Amino acid sequence: MIKKALENLKITALNEMQNAAINADAKRDLILLSPTGSGKTLGFLLPVLKSLHPDVNLVQVLILVPSRELALQIEQVFRTIASGFKVNCCYGGHSTKIEKNNLSQPPAVLIGTPGRIAHHLRRESFSTEAIHTLVLDEFDKSLEFGFQTDMTIIIRQLEHLGRRILTSATRMKEIPDFTGVTNPIQLDYLRNKSNTPDIKLKAVMSEATDRLDTLFSLICKIGNKATLVFCNHREAVDRISDLLWNRGIIHDIFHGGMEQEDRERALLKFRNGSHRLLITTDLASRGLDIPEIEYIIHYQLPHNEEAFTHRNGRTARMHAKGTAYLILSEDEKQEYLKQKPEIEQLPENLSLPEITPWATLYIAAGKKDKINKVDIVGLLLKKGELPKDDVGLIEVLDNTSYAAVKRTQIEKVVDRLKGEKIKNKKVKIEISR
Repeated sequence: MIKKALENLKITALNEMQNAAINADAKRDLILLSPTGSGKTLGFLLPVLKSLHPDVNLVQVLILVPSRELALQIEQVFRTIASGFKVNCCYGGHSTKIEKNNLSQPPAVLIGTPGRIAHHLRRESFSTEAIHTLVLDEFDKSLEFGFQTDMTIIIRQLEHLGRRILTSATRMKEIPDFTGVTNPIQLDYLRNKSNTPDIKLKAVMSEATDRLDTLFSLICKIGNKATLVFCNHREAVDRISDLLWNRGIIHDIFHGGMEQEDRERALLKFRNGSHRLLITTDLASRGLDIPEIEYIIHYQLPHNEEAFTHRNGRTARMHAKGTAYLILSEDEKQEYLKQKPEIEQLPENLSLPEITPWATLYIAAGKKDKINKVDIVGLLLKKGELPKDDVGLIEVLDNTSYAAVKRTQIEKVVDRLKGEKIKNKKVKIEISR
């Protein structure tokens, strides 16, 4: 089963931490400490997979996470494993009606944020009778977000637990009693060199008044490479975005003040290559499915080392290399900057990054309409008359779907698909702006 899962994930070998997690005594609780980007999701999903029983038609494993984005990421990884077991996720901002309907035919694995899972338990949307494993993923972040009360309420109702798995990217002084974790195996890879990101730190010096112009120059220097720009406040994100649009740089933004649908679409378009630049707050520093990021830019330095570490952990993930740029003024210092970054000079002659070859097609139908990726590929190749290589990443959500299409072809495709049907239903199809 594990071998097949790795084939489906296109992974040739597990790292040391993941192997240790799989081989740990399944009868004991597990605490898994490992840096952001080291592959903790597989570190707990593969042991969970081994514990599932095909003849049980109730929720068997509950995974609690601090954010909706992390819930969706884990769900996607589990679906890619293609184990045959059903998985669903529940989170704030999602339709409770859809979730309750999903839970009427219980998944083997249920993923959710503490607030939304507590909501469903109060309404008895699912039974806890068969839940034998509880995973508290990014547990330190859940505490930081204030989910202790909800988690306590949930755990009290899990009367048949045989195992608790707790993951964290930071070391905690003690594990709170409400978790019920007892006599755990602790796998600590926080200082493990094989899991330490290979990140080069560079600094660009700038007067505070010139910081926006410096950022623009740095983005032009980096060019069309996957880049995250971190700010301390959403107001700075919006201000930078306005400047970049005015100067002709395609990008997107991501912060807690946005509607959930807009946040999901921003990440989706970043993943499928429609844009390679995302301006964000620390909301994007952990638990998001945005792989292969080559550059991090700290427009503003975070206030503590932990946040700095998690931001940098978005690049150089799983043995890759990455570069983190710091935009600094002469008097700007942070005690946690233990290594002196290399100073980089920006070129005087600038050219805008090339426009990405991909754009995103919006399709107003999704899982609830019984639509899947195969249906969309068929539509694009047959009715849209696209060569296979002109179709990129496709993601199907509950009520909507998105497909990456070569930018040079997308307007023609929209014209060809006017009035077309999927599963005998007329569906709105347009370019996602």
